[in-house]
Amino acid sequence: MDRVFIENLTVETVIGIFDWEREIRQTVALDLEMAFDIRKAAASDRIEDTLDYKSVAKRLIRFVEQSEFQLVETLAERCAGIVLAEFPVAWLRLRLSKPGAVRGSSAVGVIIERERQPEP
Repeated sequence: MDRVFIENLTVETVIGIFDWEREIRQTVALDLEMAFDIRKAAASDRIEDTLDYKSVAKRLIRFVEQSEFQLVETLAERCAGIVLAEFPVAWLRLRLSKPGAVRGSSAVGVIIERERQPEP
């Protein structure tokens, strides 16, 4: 399956478990790989036939900016759920990192993979 990707989408949000983290906005970065067959779009050269990565990015930015989760795990799971529910994506890999969260590292975070669940 082809993959459409978004790399290093940075967003300011409230994230963290400590009291001081609940009072500030911190940067998180998202990297996404989304399974999507691009052949129809490649043949037609029309945006209507592809996965509009700008729409995906704008939707995630809006959600993450408004969120106030404690854990990056929760934020990553919710972001994956939005993409799978609202866009024609069969599978995704999402990497969510929190730069500067641990002294001595450039970032910490999670990488998750999720598939669209079949309709019951």
